[in-house]
Amino acid sequence: MTELTAEAKETARAWIDAHLDQLTDWHTRIWELAEPAWREYRSQQWYVERLRAEGFDVEDGSAGMPTAFSARWSNGDGPTLLTYAEYDAVPGNSQAATTTEAPREGLTRFAPGHTDPHSVLGISTLAGVLAAKHAMERHGIAGTLHYTGEPAEKMHGSKVVHGLRGYYDDADAIVSFHPFYMLPLCNTARWDTQCGAYYSKVYSFVCDHPETWQLSSADPNSPIPASHSAARAPGANASLMQMYTASRTMLDSMLPATGGWSFSDAILSDGQATADNLPQRVARIQFSWRTPDIEMAEHILAVLDRNAAAAATMGHCALEERWIARSRPGRTNHAMASALYANLEEVGAPVYGAEAVAVAQEIQRSLGLEPSERPFLAETEQLIEPQEAERALREHMPAWQRNWTSDDYVEMSHYAPLVRFYVSRPALQPVPGAGPYPAWVMNALGGIPETIAPTIVTAGKTVAGTFLDLLTRPELLAEAQREFAERTAAEPMPALLPADFAPPIELPWPDYRTDPAGGGHRHW
Repeated sequence: MTELTAEAKETARAWIDAHLDQLTDWHTRIWELAEPAWREYRSQQWYVERLRAEGFDVEDGSAGMPTAFSARWSNGDGPTLLTYAEYDAVPGNSQAATTTEAPREGLTRFAPGHTDPHSVLGISTLAGVLAAKHAMERHGIAGTLHYTGEPAEKMHGSKVVHGLRGYYDDADAIVSFHPFYMLPLCNTARWDTQCGAYYSKVYSFVCDHPETWQLSSADPNSPIPASHSAARAPGANASLMQMYTASRTMLDSMLPATGGWSFSDAILSDGQATADNLPQRVARIQFSWRTPDIEMAEHILAVLDRNAAAAATMGHCALEERWIARSRPGRTNHAMASALYANLEEVGAPVYGAEAVAVAQEIQRSLGLEPSERPFLAETEQLIEPQEAERALREHMPAWQRNWTSDDYVEMSHYAPLVRFYVSRPALQPVPGAGPYPAWVMNALGGIPETIAPTIVTAGKTVAGTFLDLLTRPELLAEAQREFAERTAAEPMPALLPADFAPPIELPWPDYRTDPAGGGHRHW
C-alpha cells in the first residue's frame, strides 16, 4: 500500500466516524419510508436530492425507470468505479424500530417493511462513496464515482435494465454490498460460488370475449350473454386457479430434488373484486424461481408455459406473458475479492457496544427470556476469510453445483470486475431451548440506530477503502480486469432478455394509498 493510499483511507474512515449520527438519521428516513418494489418514489427522490446536494450529476429516472437514478462525480481522468443503492421494502412486514412486536405507527402489519434491510445497504454504500469522494478531494486523487439507484431488487428489477441500456459499460470495477443474511456469508466476500439464475414471469389471463363462450337453448335469454341465467364463461379467475394448482401440483416434477432450487408465487390484484354476474375479466399470477444454472431455470419455464396455455383455454381467456426478470449466474473475480477483504480486515468486524447490547437484552425480556450477557450471534462480530467461507458453503452443496441462491448483482458482474461482500446485520444468538427468534426481531434490529450503526460503519469504510485502493494502485485494477477478460472469454454468457426490454412498471404492484383528508396517513 502506498503512503498516499494509507493516508486517503484514514481520511475516508475519519469522515464516516465524524458523520455517523447523520448517516444513521439518513438510514432511519429510508427505513421508515419502506416503499415496495417499483413504487419507491419518495426513497428514490431522497437519494436524488442528497446526491445533488453533494455535488453529483444525477439522472432522475434512469433507463425509463421512475424510481431509479444514475449519479456521477468526477475528480479528473482516472478509473470509473461503481456501487449502488437499493431501497425497496417487502409487503406484509411492517415492524416498528422498537423492542416489541408492532407495526410502524399508522400502518397495519401488512404494510411493507425492510427485512434484509435494503435501507442499510443503500446508506452504507452511500457512506462509502461520500467518504471516498472526500478523500479524493483532500488528497488530489483522480477518478470518477458512479452511484446508481436500483429499485425492485426483490424482483431482480433494475440491474438487468440498467445493464441492457449501457449504464455499466464504462465501469472499470464494481463493488456490491449486502447486509449478511445467510451463514457462512457474514463479514466476508464471495469467492467462487456466486448467486445463480433467477427467472420471474407474470402470466395474465384476460377474458375479453365471454359472449363467445357458448349459448344454450334451455335459456330463453341466451342471446343476451350477460343474463343472470346465461351459461357464463369460466373467466380469468378460473384460469388463474387452474394455473396455480397445476403448477404447484407439478412442482416435484419440474426438477430433481437437488441443487437448492426454489419456487415462489404471488397473485397480483387489478382491483376487480366483484359479486356481479360477470366472469372476472383479468387475473394475474407471478412465478419466480431460483436455480443454480440457466438450464434448470429453462426446464421450469417450459412447464409453466405449457400450464399457462392449458389454463387459458379452460377459462376461455387470452394469455398475456410478461417477463419481470431473467438473470444470469454471477461471475467470480478473485482479484477484487482479495482486495476488498484486505480492506475489511483493516476495518475489522462490527462491534456491538453497550447501547446495542441493552437494546438486544430488552428484546429478550419482551419475549420472556433471560437476557444474555452477549446477546448477538457470535458470527456477527467475527471475520471469515473468503476461502474459508467458500469451504463451509460447499459442505452443503453437491459437487456439480456451481452457484447458490440468487441476487441481481449477478447481472452487473457481466459488465466489469465485481466483488460481492457481506457485513453483519444485527442478529441475536438463540437462547438454548427457546427455539428461533420470531422474524420481527431481526427486522426491528435493522431499524434501531444503536444496533444498525455498526453495519454502516464497517461496510462504508470497506467500500471507501476498496475504491481508494483501485484508484491509487493501477496494478490491482489491471489484474482484476485481466481476470475478468479471461473468465468472460472462457465462458461467454449473453444477456437473457432483449436490448429493448422494458421494466414492468405498469403492472399492479402493491402501492401506498394516501388519506384523502390530506393528513398524509399511509395505509393498506
